Amino acid sequence: MEIRAAIEADYPAILRIWENSVRATHDFLKEEDLQLYKKLIPTAYLPQLKAFIIENNAHPCAFFAVSDDNLEMLFVDTEYRGQRLGGLALSYVLDHLEVYQVDVNEQNQQAVDFYLKKGYQLVERSAVDGMGKSYPILHLRHEKAVNGLQ
Repeated sequence: MEIRAAIEADYPAILRIWENSVRATHDFLKEEDLQLYKKLIPTAYLPQLKAFIIENNAHPCAFFAVSDDNLEMLFVDTEYRGQRLGGLALSYVLDHLEVYQVDVNEQNQQAVDFYLKKGYQLVERSAVDGMGKSYPILHLRHEKAVNGLQ
């Protein structure tokens, strides 16, 4: 597995990974909202973020993206779930990028459990997402930052 910085030419692969992952894990998301986010990811979100691809033999199988202080996206292709790619991405985010915060949909219990297991703690809850839609967001911070280590 290789982690590399994503470029604009990677956006179609990122979008493919995002959509198949979201369809597998975000059953609470309305189809019209999924389509809206799908349009915004390559045009409004990714250009503002530092995005990274995880490849297996040059095949994109996961991606993650960060802002200055927040893990904004982490998605694994459904074909590669259970192969510890989420943990690999998270280690990179924490150890190399030194980003210790993440926002996660409260209704995505798999993701909530993943982050809590990896040392994140609940800091705050928002009743709506960043677009004002009724998808509650949990704001989490890694124990490294909570304990004042970073």
